[in-house]
Amino acid sequence: MIELKDVSKKFGTVQALDGINLVIPRGKIVGLFGPNGAGKSTSLKMIAGLNRPDSGEVRIDDKLPGQRRDIIAFLPEIDYLYSWWTIKDAAAFIRAFYPDWEEDKYRELLKFLNLQEDMKISKISKGQRAKAKLILTISRQAPYLLMDEPLSGIDILTREEIINTLIRDYRAGEQTIVISTHEINDVESLVDEVIFIDNGQVKLEGNADELRAQKGLSLAEIMKEAFRNAQ
Repeated sequence: MIELKDVSKKFGTVQALDGINLVIPRGKIVGLFGPNGAGKSTSLKMIAGLNRPDSGEVRIDDKLPGQRRDIIAFLPEIDYLYSWWTIKDAAAFIRAFYPDWEEDKYRELLKFLNLQEDMKISKISKGQRAKAKLILTISRQAPYLLMDEPLSGIDILTREEIINTLIRDYRAGEQTIVISTHEINDVESLVDEVIFIDNGQVKLEGNADELRAQKGLSLAEIMKEAFRNAQ
């Protein structure tokens, strides 16, 4: 289980998180939804141990993030792959750091997503880079998978391939996937639980099916309603 307790974080004059409280259950696919600048990326970086809170605390299975990096796979929004690498080079880099790397899974995903190891990062499309980043992240057997805007700026066919890959490889009940995005429609059918945040605070959270049934709205419509009422 992931917990953020009264977590605040400021970058200069920008209040990224403002006393946020989150509980993310284990074994679920959780949507962390909100507009750009809502605090989604900062929340994920807190969980991954890349940022520290100014106040409050973050716990993963009751331990600090710095003690849990071995069980967290983080897919950042930024394109962190060096242009001179091939996909094989990138895989060798990740493999060297994480003992939970699954070579068979890596090779299956290359085939499933129609990529080749000798492809050079500087020569492939944005969609292919997105798929390469996904492969490098989920080829680990990490119990917690954090994904920051995994569908941002890529074409609809690549989005479908990424979602199909997540469905294909998700270990229900064993693995927790947190997907941070403002593009809710693409992952609406994927998530079990949802957390809507804005201005560094939780505006609404709950089970996706129950919220849709209660309100008779899609998750995107529910987010608009929640934020409109909060103003």
